[in-house]
Parts: sequence; C-alpha cells; structure tokens
Amino acid sequence: MSNKIITMVRKELIDAARDKRSVMAGLYYAIGTPLLMCGMFFLLIGQLTSPEDLNIKIDNAKGAPDLVKFLASRGISNGDSEAKDTKEIQLIISDDYAANMAKGLSAEVILVADASNEKLQNSIRRLERSLQEYSGEMGSLRLIARGIDPRVMQPIKVNVKDEATPDSRAGMILGIATMTMIYAVFISGMNLAIDTSAGERERNSLALLLSHPVSTWEIVIAKITAVTIFAMVGLVLTLLISKLAYSFVPWQELGFAVSVNMNFIAMMLIVGLPVAIMAACLQLFVSFMAKSFKEAQSYITIVLMVPMMLAMAASYNIAPETIQWLPISGQLQALIEFIKGRELPLTQIAVSSAFTLTIAIGLAIGMQKSLKSEKIVFGL
Repeated sequence: MSNKIITMVRKELIDAARDKRSVMAGLYYAIGTPLLMCGMFFLLIGQLTSPEDLNIKIDNAKGAPDLVKFLASRGISNGDSEAKDTKEIQLIISDDYAANMAKGLSAEVILVADASNEKLQNSIRRLERSLQEYSGEMGSLRLIARGIDPRVMQPIKVNVKDEATPDSRAGMILGIATMTMIYAVFISGMNLAIDTSAGERERNSLALLLSHPVSTWEIVIAKITAVTIFAMVGLVLTLLISKLAYSFVPWQELGFAVSVNMNFIAMMLIVGLPVAIMAACLQLFVSFMAKSFKEAQSYITIVLMVPMMLAMAASYNIAPETIQWLPISGQLQALIEFIKGRELPLTQIAVSSAFTLTIAIGLAIGMQKSLKSEKIVFGL
C-alpha cells in the first residue's frame, strides 16, 4: 500500500473520529445487540423451563372434577373471569359429560378462543395438548377395564435416539446470534461510508480531494480501507461483548452450554473480513450514486435488506441449497456448521468468500469510474 493511500486512510479515520456521535451511532449496534440478545435468551429460557400458570374460564367445572384436577396439575386452573391474569379462553364442559363418561361414551368439551390472537396461540396449544393427554389416559383406563391391553392401540412404538451433541444444540441458539454478528459489519461502517462519499460531496471536499495529485484508484482504496476498518472494529466489539455477556445466561437449564471461545472468534474474523470489504464497497457505491446525504441513507437502508434476508435464509434454512455458495449466506452456514462441532466446509467458505470479493472488486471498479464523472463528483 502506497504512502498516499496510507495518508488518505489516516485522514478518513481522523475525520470520522472527530464526529463522535456518528462513530457511536455506528457502534451502538455492536455494543447493544449482544446485550439485547442475552435479554431475549433470559426470557426464552425462563418461559421454557418454568411456564407460568394459565388461568382460563371453565364453565360447569363441577361436572368434570377429575378433568379440572388434571388440568390444575398441568398449571391450568379455573380463574375469575374478571381477573386481569385470566386469559380470554373458555372451556365449556357439557351437561351430560359425567353421564357419558360413566357409560364409556365420548364426553364433549368445547374450547372457545380467538385463534387469530397471537398472544393466545401458545396458551391454546398448551390447553389442547393437556386435553389430548387426559383423553389418552382415559382411553387407556377404559381398555384396561375391559381386559384389553392399551398397547394394542399402539402397533408401532417409535423410539427416537437423539444424536445431537451439546455443541450442536448450542449451535442452534448461537446460529441466531451469529447472524447478528455478521450483520454488525454492515451497520458499524455505514455512517462512515455515507459521510466519506455523499457527505464529502455536500461539503465540496470531494472535488478538492480529486484536485490533488492522487489517482481515483488510490482514493477508492483508501475509502474502502477506512470503512472496512470501522466494520471490523464493530465486529470485534460484538464478539468481545458476546463472549462476556453470554457467560451469564443460564444455558445449563436447557441442557447445553454456549461459549464464544477464541476458535470461534478467530474463525468469525477470518470469515467476516471479506464480508466487511464487500459491505464497504456496497455502501460506498450506493452513497456515491445518491445525490444527497439523506438520499444515500434511504438507499442504503433498502440495500441492507438484501444481506439481512440472505442471513435469515441461512440461519433458518428456508432457502434452496444454492445459497451456500452466495455471499453472507454461505459464510454464515459454514460458521453455523463450525460452532455445531461438525467438519468445517472449506470449499463452501472458499467459494462464497471468492464470490464476495468478486462483487467487492466489481463495485470498486464502478466507484473508480464514477469518480471521473462530473455528475457523481458534483451531485448533478
């Protein structure tokens, strides 16, 4: 790297450091996201390990005391309809329930609830599972009373042998966190990318810079390097805060442990560098194409939806296998395999990283050519 490029990179970093609000705005994501993820995991683990009692309204509860007692053992009780903690779920026990149960006939219960209400869906499913469990127990008792082995009704007994290791179970959780880590390289350098392109043009310093004895290539490389440095700083901060914060989450209650170890950090930095370079090139290219600072912010917000969708497709496995060769999704899938303790897909990383750098080079060439146009330099 020539002395001119190093000097311009230093100039870009100094200019960025002077605007502390802009710097912190770019790093808030890197600092805050791991903490928010930890808070979400705390709530999730609390709900999975100790679900709260479910209070519903049960009509004619005296007609089915055994059913009501069974539901109470599952944390589902008959609550006061006027109480705030009573869910808008009603269980109606038919008047002939006891008589039909005594005769060995089907006894009817009616579940009344709004299934379109997202807040009630988990409670409805919980109540349905409990009712099905009670129905199964009563059916088995009826068969035993008639001298029939209940196993007759189960011709196939399925035993599931789970070969998942603690690392692979942890990988399912850490895979979501990995998506936020990859996305940190886009958010951390975004403000600098806009300021050093559209911002410099509005301040008329871009034209002044081009008047110096430096080539457009040197300017482009310097700006890409500066934005990439900021992106990698954001990634490093995200990893360090994640390593500290995730150690306080009670993973053992789910039967595994999540550890952001040094091997994972090193692999994330290696894989994240090509993504950071591409992110810098993409954001700078879009900002140069915009005619104003605000317009650049709007365009980049829309453009960043693409890497987010690729990251989500890789994290939730909701896209064809071809995404394993694409930028971001390919690297993210490889990282998820790595943290699950499986063999590292080197070919996948190599191809997706090469594709990532190819896109970055193409965008850099486009920027270099655009800086020779007066329309781009002066925002005409």
